[in-house]
Amino acid sequence: MPSFDVVSEVDSQEVRNAVDQAQREIGTRFDFKGTSSSIEQADLVLTLRSVSEDRLTALRQVLEEKLVKRQVSLKGLEYGDVEEATQGTVRQTATIKVGISSDKAREINRMIKEKGPKGVSSQTQGESVRVTSKKRDDLQAVMQLLREADLGIPVQFDNRRD
Repeated sequence: MPSFDVVSEVDSQEVRNAVDQAQREIGTRFDFKGTSSSIEQADLVLTLRSVSEDRLTALRQVLEEKLVKRQVSLKGLEYGDVEEATQGTVRQTATIKVGISSDKAREINRMIKEKGPKGVSSQTQGESVRVTSKKRDDLQAVMQLLREADLGIPVQFDNRRD
């Protein structure tokens, strides 16, 4: 029976490359000279530091541009509050969410049941959703439905089987 998995994943190597490119650009741009702005990465948690909130906003913009160029979806990026740091600087954390939460999985299952073609079934399996159908065309219709829906998370389709 044809099936596929709906997953939400991020390529951590692409994130690392985007952070490296953003660091390089920050080092060469005139508006960042003397601001001691930086982006630090610890797995999928990024810490942005700068001297003021407007420089922090510019730093965030540079990071987002580099992530988009590397085809990392910004839907999974969640920013924390801007905090005061040492020596009059500010910092902000950005977390990249991966995996489909149980609430999102329920929402995806409900959407497939309501709007998807008849004969398509879906079930939650950990941090992914398995979608099965007798017809491959129905599966492609479900993929299109999920691409067009605004779920608030990046969605990929994995593990296609006939």
